[in-house]
Order: sequence, then structure tokens, then C-alpha cells
Amino acid sequence: MPRKTLLPRVGRRERRSAETREKLFRAALRLFSEHGFVATTVEDITEAADVGKGTFFNYFPSKEHILAHLGEMQVAKMVRFVDAAPASGKPVQQVLYELTQALAEELGRSQAMFRNMLIANLSNQTVRMLMQRYMEGARRKLAELMELGQSRGELRRDLSALELAATFQRSFFGTLMMWSVHPASPLPDWLDTTFKVLWSGIGAGSSPAKCPGKGRHQAGTTA
Repeated sequence: MPRKTLLPRVGRRERRSAETREKLFRAALRLFSEHGFVATTVEDITEAADVGKGTFFNYFPSKEHILAHLGEMQVAKMVRFVDAAPASGKPVQQVLYELTQALAEELGRSQAMFRNMLIANLSNQTVRMLMQRYMEGARRKLAELMELGQSRGELRRDLSALELAATFQRSFFGTLMMWSVHPASPLPDWLDTTFKVLWSGIGAGSSPAKCPGKGRHQAGTTA
């Protein structure tokens, strides 16, 4: 009888550490949504999470890093989707749509919370650099999915996979930006419309569009 391979156990200390980090993270996001990013203090967060004030800095260098951690989580979610795509057999169009909805689950909880992400990016250079790094990593990972779609004949091939990935990012975050300042606006409706228009431009049947300014400058791939 073959011996079972036991997965390494996670120790009690590691579990408690992960639980504390999650409590701080969730408490901070709730307070940012309710009271605003600027008005929320580290002490407010630790009180809401029921931990000592000094404990916060064992997990996050500043309250701005709470939002950077959210960006890190989004990248991890994208990695899971892209890595699972080849074996799933799903059309890339379906994978991209499901990825769009999954990425919006956390960001779409509160318009105020997304606005606070923008504030953190504008006000803290360290966080801005972290978010830029996460965005670049996500773009490279997403390009793997675009390459898969191109190899299957599902996506246009006159643009590079990286350019398609950058277009996806711009469309997604542009939609979030517009939604975050529009009162009483359901995010899924915005994303559905954006995705339909996006796919009409990147799908294999789409025609290359000529830009009036083409030739004067070359568009980059940074989001």
C-alpha cells in the first residue's frame, strides 16, 4: 500500500500571524470606506481589529501599505486564473471575462475604498512604486494568457501580447476610475459594457484601427 504524502503543517504561530494580518487588513478597508483614508489612523485600525497599536507595524510599514497589499492580492488572483487557463479548455474570451469579474470583487466593494487606493498612490511614493511593480508583473502574466489566445486564433495577432495585456489593464482600471466617482452605479454593468467593447477590439475578428496620430509617436505599454 503506497504511503500517503503528508503536506507540511502550518504551525500555530504562523496561523495566528496570518489571522492577525487579515484582521488588520479587513478592519482597515472597512474604516477607509466608512471614514476615508486620510481620516483613518493606525490607532483606529488596531482598535477595530482588537490588537495592540504596535502590532500593526509588525505587518504593515504604514496604513498606505494596506492598499499596496490589496494590489498584491489582485496580482495573485490573476496568476491563478492565467495558470489554470490552458488546462481548463475554456475560450480565452470566457477566461478574461471571469477574470474581470473576479478582480472587481474586492475593488468593487466600495467606491470610497477604490478612491482611497488612488489617494495612497498619489500621496506615498513607496506605495506608488510598489503598485507600479505589481501592475508590471500583472501585465507580464496577463500577456501569457494573450499569447495563448493568439496561438489558438482567438485574439488578433497584429498587436503583441503585451500590448493586448496593457489594453486590458487600461480598460479595466479606467472603468473602475469612472465608476468610483459615479453615484449609485452598479460596477458589474460598467464592466459588462467595457468588456464587450474591449473584446470587439482585441478578438480575432476585429480589424486594425488607424489612429489619426499614428506615425507621430509610438504608444507604450505602460498602464
